[in-house]
Amino acid sequence: MKLSEYATYDGIGLAELVARGEVTTAELAATAQLASDAVNPQLNAVVETWPAEDAPTPGSTPLAGVPFLIKDLAVAMAGKRTELGSRLAAGNVAGADSSLMARFRRAGLVTLGRTATPEFAYSTTTEGVLYGATRNPWDPARSPGGSSGGSGAAVAAGIVPLAHATDAAGSIRVPAAANGLFGLKPTRGRTSMGPDADEVFNGLAVHGVLSRSVRDSAALLDLVHGPEAGDPYTAPQPERPYAQEVTRSPGSLRIGLVTQPWGGRAVDGAVLDATLRAARLAESLGHRVTEVSVELGVDWEEFVLANARLWSTNLATWIDGFAAAFGRPVDSTTLEPETLASYAYGQRVGGAEFVHALAMRNNVARAIGRYFTGHDLLLTPTLPELPVPLGTYAAGAEGADGLGWIRQVFHRSPFTAAFNVAGTPAMSVPLESDPASGLPIGIQFAAGYGREDLLFRLAGQLEQAAPWALRTPAVWAGARQTT
Repeated sequence: MKLSEYATYDGIGLAELVARGEVTTAELAATAQLASDAVNPQLNAVVETWPAEDAPTPGSTPLAGVPFLIKDLAVAMAGKRTELGSRLAAGNVAGADSSLMARFRRAGLVTLGRTATPEFAYSTTTEGVLYGATRNPWDPARSPGGSSGGSGAAVAAGIVPLAHATDAAGSIRVPAAANGLFGLKPTRGRTSMGPDADEVFNGLAVHGVLSRSVRDSAALLDLVHGPEAGDPYTAPQPERPYAQEVTRSPGSLRIGLVTQPWGGRAVDGAVLDATLRAARLAESLGHRVTEVSVELGVDWEEFVLANARLWSTNLATWIDGFAAAFGRPVDSTTLEPETLASYAYGQRVGGAEFVHALAMRNNVARAIGRYFTGHDLLLTPTLPELPVPLGTYAAGAEGADGLGWIRQVFHRSPFTAAFNVAGTPAMSVPLESDPASGLPIGIQFAAGYGREDLLFRLAGQLEQAAPWALRTPAVWAGARQTT
């Protein structure tokens, strides 16, 4: 199969070829490796590849035989390294599949490697020391976002049609926006974190996927959602498969429009214009779009402070665990400056401060929940700016403590984290691009708890009305002549 053919298909399209016998799973795996060889040297999105281990029965699932990549964090594949993007965890090998990995296998995906993440996923750019910076395929001088930046760059460049991602403050939606992809953060409890964790970042983090097509994300969520024994909670079961929602009419939705983020930072003119165009598109499709003000439940500084306390205390326990397991020091030889500062900050957080941070989570969830009693969706920019040049995050955070680093991260992505705290689903849709640079601009839509069905219905409608599949980046496997 030629790369120029392979890269034009989404995952379901490739699986259909396998089911019809037009290509084999092994041929797809070999082509995906060729795609990685062709573009990864320019991007540094994939940090390790390996030969295919699985040979799913053709046609057994909607994604049977599709090449896949997992993020170097939060999912464990037996016998493969999971290093969390950190020198502290270098060489860490999983002893068994995690629950999600087992579901990826049952979904028929053929996992061929792992993608870059910032250290401990503690950023929304992917510029780690362990493997180096990952580059954006639309402009390799810019960030692909994070923390699932490796997955975002790999999918956007055509290495695989979809890849694993996680999201604790925007880490699915930020790379989706930066790389021109579709990315949906599911409801809290939709996918299992087991068996080694009940929840991550006190319920702020979820598993998901980055894809070029809406239907791929829907099909995979159908195949992997649901609880495992011992999970502390689970999201309400959907009424029908998400794959069916993609082609269902959403009706006329009540959509609130917010263009200025909590915290008050400025939004770039190109992003604001793109968001207003998206709102007009939604109106042209019959939806009722009105400008609204959405209460966060706490002021912005309290929101940032409480998140810093939740994040850093969790981080400190992970760092202590890896340091003990590998007999390594916790210092600048094993951790990056921002991580080390956040570790020290987390060690100083007291028990009462931690409980107050959990109270913030409740206040935000109640406030966001009240908004969705009167509206179906909320429309915002995903990011307030175009993908930033590599080095931007570090240049703005020299000498920052753990609170200062989280303040910097949230300043760069102020629209996304509220829905992690509230536990509600949200998606970034690649509806727009900057006319001057051609860089992608993502538009975020958020829904009430458990309402991924509404998001998939609208996403399917938007994909038909303003298709993005033919927009390809400068670094694109499909442009290569390798056969």
